[in-house]
Amino acid sequence: MKHRSIPSQLPKGLWSLAALYCIASLIHFAHNAEYIALYPNVPAWLTREQVYLVWLAITGVGIAGGVLAAVGWRMAAAVLLAADGAFGLDGLGHYALALCSEHTLAMNLTIAFEAVAGLALAVAAGWFVARHAAARFWHIRA
Repeated sequence: MKHRSIPSQLPKGLWSLAALYCIASLIHFAHNAEYIALYPNVPAWLTREQVYLVWLAITGVGIAGGVLAAVGWRMAAAVLLAADGAFGLDGLGHYALALCSEHTLAMNLTIAFEAVAGLALAVAAGWFVARHAAARFWHIRA
């Protein structure tokens, strides 16, 4: 029997996308937290510390996915990774508060990086779930 390492329980590409999204998310949240007063129309009650706490909560979803993968719950792990990636689209909410042109270049780049990386992770993890769910339904090997 071939020994499987923990990361191989899900495709390596999925782990690469999860790592990329984690980095993109951290960059965006850190920029948002450190320059919160400059982000247009951000609610006054929102603090730097709250931004970091939200990042930790969102990242916790991805970490939980990693834990589930480690114990062999691949489908549940992939669902959590898809949800984690989907959270990256929440950064686009900045544009509900102010136009793209009202944000600095750095703001727009960090928002876009997080959104694109999150979408890539969500789609890849969602594809994994759909492919394996279909295989189970049709009794074929995925």
